[in-house]
Amino acid sequence: MNKYPTWLNVFVLVIFLAGILLALPNMYGSVPALQVADRLGESITETQLDDFVRALTSADIDPEAAFLKDDRAVLRFETVEDQQAAGERLRSRYGRDLNIALTLAPRLPTWVRNLGLNPMSLGLDLRGGIYVLLEVDMDSAIQKRLESYQQDFDDRLRDARFRHRVDLADRIITVRLADSGDLDAAQTIVRSADPEVLITDGTDGKTFTVRMTESQVRARQDFAIEQNITTLRNRVDELGVAEPLVQRQGVDRIVVQLPGVQDPTELDKILTATATVEFRLVDQSGNQAGSRRYPGRGEESAQILKREVIASGDEIVNASAGFSNEGQPAVNITLDAAGGERMLATTRDNLNKPMSTVFIEWSEESITRGGVTETHRVKTEEIINTATIRGVFKNNFQITGLNPMEASDLAKLLRAGALAAPVYKVDDRTIGPTLGKENIDRGFKAIQIGFLGVIIFMAVYYRVFGLIANVALLSNLVFIVAVLSLLGASLTLPGIAGIVLTVGMAVDANVLIFERIREELAAGTPPQQAIHSGYDKALSSIADANITTLIAAIVLLGFGTGPIKGFAITLMIGILTSMFTAIVGTRSIVNLAFGGRKLQDVPV
Repeated sequence: MNKYPTWLNVFVLVIFLAGILLALPNMYGSVPALQVADRLGESITETQLDDFVRALTSADIDPEAAFLKDDRAVLRFETVEDQQAAGERLRSRYGRDLNIALTLAPRLPTWVRNLGLNPMSLGLDLRGGIYVLLEVDMDSAIQKRLESYQQDFDDRLRDARFRHRVDLADRIITVRLADSGDLDAAQTIVRSADPEVLITDGTDGKTFTVRMTESQVRARQDFAIEQNITTLRNRVDELGVAEPLVQRQGVDRIVVQLPGVQDPTELDKILTATATVEFRLVDQSGNQAGSRRYPGRGEESAQILKREVIASGDEIVNASAGFSNEGQPAVNITLDAAGGERMLATTRDNLNKPMSTVFIEWSEESITRGGVTETHRVKTEEIINTATIRGVFKNNFQITGLNPMEASDLAKLLRAGALAAPVYKVDDRTIGPTLGKENIDRGFKAIQIGFLGVIIFMAVYYRVFGLIANVALLSNLVFIVAVLSLLGASLTLPGIAGIVLTVGMAVDANVLIFERIREELAAGTPPQQAIHSGYDKALSSIADANITTLIAAIVLLGFGTGPIKGFAITLMIGILTSMFTAIVGTRSIVNLAFGGRKLQDVPV
């Protein structure tokens, strides 16, 4: 009695050894490092890596290790001083071509790295890094959608040959018709564009207004947030920053956390940059409806451009900096299918006519009046290039009119994607790694104290069975770390709190089992039968208690944000691993130690 089949014992042993292997990378700690990525998104090669190392060693800076990871180069150093000196050296030599981020990297031996094993990532509160809080300009998001409606309605009514005028003011689109008999047909055309908009008749029989519904406004705001989150993640990736956190906070804000990053200079510029481009035909007649004058940038001439946008930044699927055939800095553009079709139709119908590239950027401008400082958001639209259409093209073409650095930065922004609405920095903080180390030390000290207290209690109160429970408890901690490492989840201070709670909860299952065994022994049950009954009868109570706690953790994960999610993740993992170690793990050890032989007593 009380014997597991050999395969099950082997299975438990394999799981335990796998847990140790996955948790092993967390034993080596982190060191200062540089992460180097190509500005154009190309993979760093071994040849480039060797060149970086030679450039550093020639300046008496010796990396502790240098290797490639995820198409980027990672160079580790023994001290922060070496890291900073190396960053300055590489920036001075390769600054135009590379993104060089100061970060922390795990000090893994080569054989561990070759196995593809990684430690669990540490959150900003543990590792130090940069925290940025951004606010999304929701008014601009709604205005942009209304302008799209305005152009669409105008085009549809023009195609239907109605004499009309479409104006936009204060979030209201007003359609004025020359003939009252066209009113119903015009409204039908507008509704065909979007059935959800609110249409209200005017008092003169020739006018009606169009508004977005509240649900449409909310949907547009949600879209702006989600699109901006995607774009910001792409931009952070362009910088070569590892383990970023970009998530929504509240109605109109986005939190960006970059653990391990210590240099905010490049980040500050790239996150809030709102640069994008639009392609428009030049209105050579100068009197088309909706046309207006755009200033030229630098030596570029001002032009009157048509209202219709041929293609815009949000339709660009790839962009890279390079040079034109004339040797000028250029951005090579690739459009998506929809933008490519419009560009094809436009170039086919407008050969030998001029087309302009409009550079658009949002910025904040502070004005002080009467001692009160007011911040205004300013939109700058400038023509950076006007060229005559000499041939028919579709998805691929070039933008010129920029200097090399501007071309590189614009390519990076366009490649990462256009922001659906401008964002403005509300708050930013740089958390030093010293504070992170202090938090880590305190957190792990709490785990150690809680763990030691439980171990002493179990060993004293339950004797040999208590020692077995302690082995399971240690295994549980190893499994939690292993699963966090395997999933790539971030450990935060609330996550450590979840582990501390799990340490206390993990032993509950064994307490239920051991107390049930004691009750069976007190009732005169033979020792082997008492062990079997203890595990068998306690199972339902253990399952019920853990399932209810697991449900609570799932709810926290689903509805919580930031720190709450970190707590919920470690709690969920801890519940699952503790059930395995307490029910399967300890019974395997008990069966090996006491199963299949006659017992006079059970040391519990």
